[in-house]
This record gives sequence, C-alpha cells and structure tokens, in this order.
Amino acid sequence: MRKKSKPKILVIAGPTASGKTSLAIKIAKKFGGEIVSADSRQVYREMDIGTAKPGKKEMAAVPHHLIDIKNPDQNYTVAEYKRDAVKTMREILKKKKIPVLIGGTGLYIKAVIDNLDIPEVEPDLKLRRELEKEIEKHGLRRVFEKLTALDPEAAYIVDPNNPRRIIRALEVAIKTKKPFSAQRKAGRPLFDFIEIGIGRPKGVLDKRINVRVDEMIKAGLVNEVKTLVKKYGRKPQSFDAIGYREIIDFIDGKISLKEAAELIKKNTRQYAKRQMTWFRKDKRIHWVRNQTEAEKIVKKFL
Repeated sequence: MRKKSKPKILVIAGPTASGKTSLAIKIAKKFGGEIVSADSRQVYREMDIGTAKPGKKEMAAVPHHLIDIKNPDQNYTVAEYKRDAVKTMREILKKKKIPVLIGGTGLYIKAVIDNLDIPEVEPDLKLRRELEKEIEKHGLRRVFEKLTALDPEAAYIVDPNNPRRIIRALEVAIKTKKPFSAQRKAGRPLFDFIEIGIGRPKGVLDKRINVRVDEMIKAGLVNEVKTLVKKYGRKPQSFDAIGYREIIDFIDGKISLKEAAELIKKNTRQYAKRQMTWFRKDKRIHWVRNQTEAEKIVKKFL
C-alpha cells in the first residue's frame, strides 16, 4: 500500500529585523500561500508598533493568521499556540493554499514542525511569589542563574531580562523536576516542510535593529505604551517584552527617552543573538541571502 504523503508547508525563520516578514509575503504571493505568524508578541492586540507587526498594506496583500488574537492581559502558552497553529494550517490546506509559517520565536516553530508534546503545567502562585521576592531581594540575575544551573539550554530560549519568562521556566522545571528545555517531546511530524532562514551579517543586522528602533519611537511607541498602561496597568506579562519595559521605565521617570531607546537597541541585539544561536542548532534550515535564493528552494520543494 502506498504511503500517504504529508501536506506541505513552508517555514521562514530568522532573527528580529532580518527582513523575514517582507520575504514571507513575497513567497506567499508567488506560491499561493497564507501567512501563519510564529511570533510570541504579535499575538497581542494593541501592541502594534513595539512588536513590528506587518502594516495594513502588507496584511491586505496576503491573508495573515495568529496576529491580534489575545488581549495583552491574557496568558498564552506554547501548547495553546501549537494547537492554534496546527488548526489554522489545516484550514489553509483545505482551501488548497500553502501555509507559510513565519517568525522569530524558535520554540513556536519547533512546536509545530516537530509536533512537540508540551505538558501543561498549572501556575503555582505560591512559588511565583517566592521567586518574585527573591528577585526583589537578590536581583534578576541571581534567579536567572538559578534557572540556567537547573537547565543550561534555557539560556538560549529565555530572555534574561524578562522576569515573568524566567519565573515561568523555573516554575515548570521545579514542578516537573525536569529541565524546562527538555519538557517537550517530538512526535511524528504532521507536515512535510522546508525551512528557510534569512540571515544577515552581524554588523548589518545591528544597523537594521538600530534603524527600526528609531522608527518605532518616531511612529509613536511612547503613546502606544501609555495607552496600554492606562488600559491594562503595568502587570500584564506581555509588557515585559523588549520595547515595552524600557518605555515603561521612561514613563515612570526612571530613565530618559534617549536611554530607553539605547536600551531597546541593546536588548534587541542581544535577543537577535540568542535567536541565531537557537536557529543555528537546527541543521534543517536552508540559509538564504535574498528572495531569488529562497524562491529556488521553494520551487524545488513544491
């Protein structure tokens, strides 16, 4: 009996500000695709400028999915993302279109293409409070070191400046007695996929990041954050994202706008470095420099 072939999907990955959104839109238009976002911050409504969401024109050019699906004060786990992404892709395939999974959140991509079985760990509020107290007393660095001692791999997937992500990773590791990064078991792949990575030389990427941050501030990032804080307060975990926490510090008078901008640039550069460390470990990625190279790979695969 002939083995049934798996449905084909395209994956476009890369660090922040590498130009993957524009590449994905061009690929989707050329090959009859629809975009499925794999960005853990673009899922949030009203967080537009700081998450570099595609503009109205880009969104109109090709259908986009899994953007603006949660309010900033709603929690959203990797397990929920995987469920939503798989469901969305199946719906796109039913329309005889090609799902184009695109983003910089490596764990979201991996959850889908490797069909990860992600255990749902209920929040432990008592443990969270203890860890929050420890951060207040000894600083975030110490708690992050506690996490990497339990789980060295977490250094590549958890932002060392994001207290909520660190607390969640520690919570999962402590509750399950297993490293956070080893929680996820790969299952039988659901899709046949080709992974394309868009890389840039470090100097070029750093420049692109700096320009993007300046553009975000010009586009009204401060007002976006002020509006969000007024509506939701300072507590939502989504506000611990790069670009939001620094502007909140500016609004609170802790730093100047110039310092906030420099911090966003620095933290984004460090984040891009962690993204590249993660993606380079995936030997299935075909790295390209431009659209022509990407199209050649896609054509051959399809």
